[in-house]
Parts: sequence; C-alpha cells; structure tokens
Amino acid sequence: MKKFIALLLLVPAFWLTAEAQVTDYLQRMQVHGSFQVDGQFYFPDDALGITDSLINGQKVGLNGFGNISFSLGKFSAGFRYEAMLAPIAGFDPNLYGSGIPYAWATFTDDRFSITVGSFYEQFGNGLVLRSYEEWALGYDNSLNGIRIIYEPIRGLLFKGLYGTQRYFSLGRTGLVRGFDTELNFNDMFSGMADSKLKLILGGSMVSKYQDDGNVLYQLPENVASFAARANIGFGKFNFTTEYAHKINDPSAINNYIYKEGAAFIASLSYATKGLGLYAQFKRTDNFSFKSDRDVTVNALDISYLPPINESHTYALAAMYPYATQPNGEIGFQFQMNYKVPKKSKLGGKYGMGIAINYSQINDIERTQVNDTTQINQKWTLGYESDFFKFSDHVFYRDLSIEIDKKFNRKWKGIFKYLYQSYDIATIEGHPGEPIVNSHIAIADVTYKFTPRKSLRTEVQGLWTKEDMGNWTAILLEYTISPHWFFSATDQWNYGNPDKNKRVHYLSASFGYTRKATRVQFTYGRTREGIVCVGGVCRQVPASSGLSLSITTNF
Repeated sequence: MKKFIALLLLVPAFWLTAEAQVTDYLQRMQVHGSFQVDGQFYFPDDALGITDSLINGQKVGLNGFGNISFSLGKFSAGFRYEAMLAPIAGFDPNLYGSGIPYAWATFTDDRFSITVGSFYEQFGNGLVLRSYEEWALGYDNSLNGIRIIYEPIRGLLFKGLYGTQRYFSLGRTGLVRGFDTELNFNDMFSGMADSKLKLILGGSMVSKYQDDGNVLYQLPENVASFAARANIGFGKFNFTTEYAHKINDPSAINNYIYKEGAAFIASLSYATKGLGLYAQFKRTDNFSFKSDRDVTVNALDISYLPPINESHTYALAAMYPYATQPNGEIGFQFQMNYKVPKKSKLGGKYGMGIAINYSQINDIERTQVNDTTQINQKWTLGYESDFFKFSDHVFYRDLSIEIDKKFNRKWKGIFKYLYQSYDIATIEGHPGEPIVNSHIAIADVTYKFTPRKSLRTEVQGLWTKEDMGNWTAILLEYTISPHWFFSATDQWNYGNPDKNKRVHYLSASFGYTRKATRVQFTYGRTREGIVCVGGVCRQVPASSGLSLSITTNF
C-alpha cells in the first residue's frame, strides 16, 4: 500500500515534467506556409470567336495550392495541398484533381542531411538533373523517394538520390537514380581561403530505368548520363562550364534513334565598377532526357537545358518567346551593362544605365547516317554532327538595347529597342510559316506625385510583315504605396491581315497588398499566345472574363 501511495504521489510530477517538455517543444517549433489561389470566370466574346463561356468545357477555372512546413531543431517536415478543380485555360487537363502530391520529412545534422518523401534537386546547371516546380506553367517534376547529402569535410559535398517523378495528377512514374559530388578548393584548403583564384569542380551521374514494352524496337531499359563541371574565378573574371553525355536513349521526342546525346554550356563574365560583360555559349545534341520515353508533353523531364537568350517581361517583347530545342541547338549570348557616371555630360545628375544584349540560336549541322542494316534490325543512329558547326537554319535571333535614366526626383524612364527573328514553324509547330522578323520599341516612364503615389506608363510597338502583323500596346498603372495599385492596358493588333481580327485586348485590374498578402482582380481579354519560363513553354488560348489571384505567406 505504501508503494502504491508513493506511485500516486509521483504521477503529478511526471505529468508536470511531460507537460513542460511538450510546452518547450511547441515554443521551439516553427511553422511556415504559403497559399495561392488563381481563378478565372469566362465570358462569351464574339470578337474572339468565343460563342459560349466554356473553356475546356468549364465556365470557371481554378488553380490553388497551400504549402505548410514545420521545423523543430534538426527535424523539418511539410506538405503541399493542391486543388486544380478545373485547370485554368492553357494548363494541361491532366492536372485536374485535388490532393497532396508533395510531402516530405528531413533530418539535418552538421554534415549530414536525409530527406524522405518529395523533394526538388539540381546537379550543377541541371544538364543531367533538375527537378523543380513552376506554378505559372503548371510544371512540376518533383522526385519522390530518398535523398542523402553528406559533407565529410568542409568543401567536399556528396549527394545521392533515388525516386520516381511526378506526372501531373496521374501519380508517379519513371525510376531515377543519381549521384553528385562537388569540391570547393577555397573551402577545403586553408591556404586558398583568401586567394584571388576561386575554384569549384563537380561531377554527376544520373540514370533512369523503364521497362522495354515496345513491340517494334529493342529499347534500353537503363539509360545513364554523366556530367563534369567547373567554376573558375580570378579577380574580376569568372568562367563556368559543364559538359554532359548521355548514352543512347530512343524516345518519341527523337523519333526513336539510338544516337548518344551531348550537351555543353560555358559562360565568361567580367565585372568592374560601372561595367559588366557576359558571354555564353551552349550546344545540345539529342539531349531530351525523360523518365518515360513515350511522353512528349512538358512532363517527366530529368534534365534541364537552360536558355541563353534574354528573358523579356514586356508584353510585346515576350510575344515570340524562344522554347529550347532538345533535339539539337547551338547558340551564344553576349550582354554588356554600362553605367554612365553621375554628373557627366551624358549621365547628368543621376547617371544613366545602358544595356546591350545579343543572342542567336541555330540548328546544329546534321549528316544523315546510311545505316540500312541497322534499320532492318529496328534501330538507327539517325545522324552525325560536327560539335562546333552551326547550321544555316536560325531558330531565334534577338538584339536589344536598353537605356535606364532618372531625370529628376519625379521622372525616370526605361527606353528599349529590340530586333527579333523567330522561326515560328519550328518553335510553335506551324509548318510552312515564314520566319517572323520584328522590330519592337518600348518606353516605360514613371512619374512620382509624392513619395507614396506614382503613375507608370508603358507604350509599346511591334512591327512585322509576318504572322499577325503590327501590334501596339499601352499600360497605365497608378500605385499608392504600400497597399494599392490600379492599372489599365490595351493591346491592339491593328496590322492583322484579316480585318476581322484587328481586336483590342482591353483589360483593367486593381490589387491590394498588406504585409505578405496580395489580392488582385482583373477583368478583360487575354490574347492567344505562349508563356515561357526558362525555355519551357505552354500555350495560352484567347479568353475573356474575370480573374482573381490571392497569395499569402507566413
């Protein structure tokens, strides 16, 4: 009985200790999250040829997600809930559905980290592996499995992963295995810590597995790729490069040829006060690398082929965006940024910025391989190609000159001229269409009424004899910082050869921002076109209606 009474007396002590521990954990736990909802309500529009309010069979499009993450000491975890109850026009219908496609847990120590569940990862420039999410494209190729990161000594990093890729809302497919190592000499060797020479070397190996279920071809079930990279800096110069090689990988993208693939990218930059120079070269040859050989849409990409052309944000400059050609392309880019000094004759009181960019991407030179015997055996190498030889076929050419000038406390402006050459037949799949050559001029002027109130005006013009002809665009945006903004825009295709298609794409929007929350309403028309992010694109149909976007994070 005495022992029982003593035990009863200890229960409150245990309870208080456990309660204190739970309270301590809760106090140390951090919770973060972000949410976004994008909705569109469609209206009929005779001028756009929309006779009813249905887009993809729906009157309303709705895309939304919520990210929640928790962290406590060395442990963190999280998940993302998505609801594509009717994917917005231009998003793949396979995204339809709702659920939790992304959930993860991570333990991180001083030199070790392990993640189970879903994760994103990139090796080097991404030539052999990049998993990422881009909400504007409806693109997500996250991996689900296990990833281990280990740094045995400072400056030496190992990564290993094993998992399957997300395929829209249809589940996961494609087995991907990868290993990466990176050596930072300046971190590893104390004698190089303060050296002007900065040196990082890295290497990767990634393979995929897929059953051979094809009755026409004998297909490799395991396909491996390898990459080596270097980042060398010395003083004001920096040089980066990466080369990747992939063994034969017949697929629907390359018409099931057995040629091995290669990708190469290199960049050189120089920066000093008031001047920055940047040059880049890239070549890809038969380098589509997907975990499912039969998929042709923007999904299940293992590799990422970074674009080397300027990414434009102005509406008419971005009307003809370049989409990376994985079967083969070779090109270069040059960028110069110069800051005219303050109080000089040309710079005036505030100085002036000048930026010049030129990029060009050609097809690679190909020589067909005469391998009739191999064709009879159901496989062919397809072609041979000289590594540094440019084809005469130009996919894309872009020259831009930009001047950024502040005139006084109230006035500032950006003025830009572009010349573009765009192979619409190849990039958008319009056989027989001529190259689109366009001149584009942009004036972006901001006037500050007060430190909190400003009016920004954009005037743009695009002139071309091909495709839809000439365009003009104007935007007015009034901002009351830090909360409100109001805008109105019109894009007019006044030069369309078909007079019935000389349509005004009018729209108006307003929004409110408070701390990390932003709400925006837009009413009007959206022109048909292509949206590209990082060389990956999606087609957007013409539509008319009301849209709402809400974003927040905590």
